[in-house]
Amino acid sequence: MIKENQSFICVVRSIAHISIYIDNDNNTNFIFYYSYILYGMQHSTSSDEVMGREAELQVRLPNGRIKCTACARLCEIPEGKTGLCGIRGVINNSLYLYVYGRVIAGHIDPIEKKPVTHYKPGSAIYSIATTGCNWLCKYCQNYDISQRRKIEGVEMTPNEVVDMAASYGAHGIAYTYNEPSIFIEFAKDCGIEAHERGIFNIFVSNGYDTPDSVAMMSKFLDCITVDFKGSGKQEFIRQYIGIPSADPIFQTLKEIRDKTKIHTEITDLIVPHVGDDLEAAKKLCKFIYEELGPDTPIHFLRFHPDYKMMEFGYTPIETLEKHHAIAKEQGLKYAYLGNVPGHPLEHTYCPECKNIAIERYGYSIGSWNLDINNCCKNCGYPIPITGKLNREHGSRMNLFQILQ
Repeated sequence: MIKENQSFICVVRSIAHISIYIDNDNNTNFIFYYSYILYGMQHSTSSDEVMGREAELQVRLPNGRIKCTACARLCEIPEGKTGLCGIRGVINNSLYLYVYGRVIAGHIDPIEKKPVTHYKPGSAIYSIATTGCNWLCKYCQNYDISQRRKIEGVEMTPNEVVDMAASYGAHGIAYTYNEPSIFIEFAKDCGIEAHERGIFNIFVSNGYDTPDSVAMMSKFLDCITVDFKGSGKQEFIRQYIGIPSADPIFQTLKEIRDKTKIHTEITDLIVPHVGDDLEAAKKLCKFIYEELGPDTPIHFLRFHPDYKMMEFGYTPIETLEKHHAIAKEQGLKYAYLGNVPGHPLEHTYCPECKNIAIERYGYSIGSWNLDINNCCKNCGYPIPITGKLNREHGSRMNLFQILQ
C-alpha cells in the first residue's frame, strides 16, 4: 500500500454526527455517533512525472481540446488544465485520472446506510472515495472530501482495495462520499477484482452520467442508488448544486434500465423551504413508476444543516411524510424515510397484507418476516429483494473502521 520511500502525512479525524428524531410520545431524541476518516497526503511529484493513469473516457476534439465523457458536464479541457471535478486533466494531449489509486477515505458501513434496502440486506460494505466531485452542492456533508481540489490520498492498487475489503469481512465495496463516475476507471478495476473474489460493487451516485459511463458501469457494477436533491427541481439544482438541469439524471436511469442489469434504488434529499416542493416530488415519483416500475424503492432523506447551508433547519418530519404519501399515491410500493431512526416509515411493509415484512431501526434490521423465498410470512406476497438477510451483520455492526 504505502512504499517505504514515500513520505506521507496521515491524519485520522473523528467527526461527530447527530441524528434527531421525534418518537411516538413527541419526545426529541438525539443519537450521537462518530465516523473516522483517514486522510493521506503525498508530497508533490516532480514536474516530469504524470500523476495517476490515462483515462479511458475521453474524446479528442478538432480544436485540440479533450472532451471528458465520464459525466454529463462533458468538460472540454485544454492542455495543462483540469475539469471542474478537479481530478481529471489533460497532459501531453491526453486525459488523465489523477486520483487513480489514491483513496482519501475508507469506512466499513452497513449496506442500509447507502441507503440500499432491497439488495443483499445486512451486508457489510467497505466504502471508499477519492477527492473531487462534479457537483458543487452547498449542503454537502462530505465537502471536505468532495470539494477538495487537490490530488491527495493513500496509494492503493485495486488489488489492495479488495484485500482491505476482504480483511474486514466486507461483502461489497461502495464507491461513495464523492461522485464515483469521476473516478470510474479506478472503480472499474477495483470492481472487476472484487468480482473475482466474490465481492459485489455499489455506486452511491448523483446520476449525472453519460452513455459512456453507464456502459463502463455494466462491466462491474451490481447496484446503484441514485441521489436526487430537492426532487430534481430546476430552481433548486441550479442554485444549490450548480448544474443546469436534472435531465441527464433521468436519461442515465433509462440507460441503466435498458442496457444493464444493475439493481437501482432512488433517494431524494428533502431540503426545507427550498427543496421540498410537492409537485416536483410528484413528477419524480411518476417518472419512477412509469420508467423504472412500482417495485423501485425510493428513500426520502431528512436534511441536516451542513457546509454552506448552516442557516437551514432540519427537514420537518411532517414534510417527509407528505413526500412519502405522494410516492404511495403515484403507485410506488416501497417508499422509505431516511435519517429519522425510529420512524415507522423506515420499515418494509407488505403491499398485500400491510404487515411489517422487515422491521428497521436506523441502519439495523430488527425482525425479518420473510420466508426463504423472500415472500411475506403472513400472506405469501413476494417482496422484491435480491439476496437473503446476512444475519451475522444484519442486526448489529461495528459501523466504522479505521483504514490501516
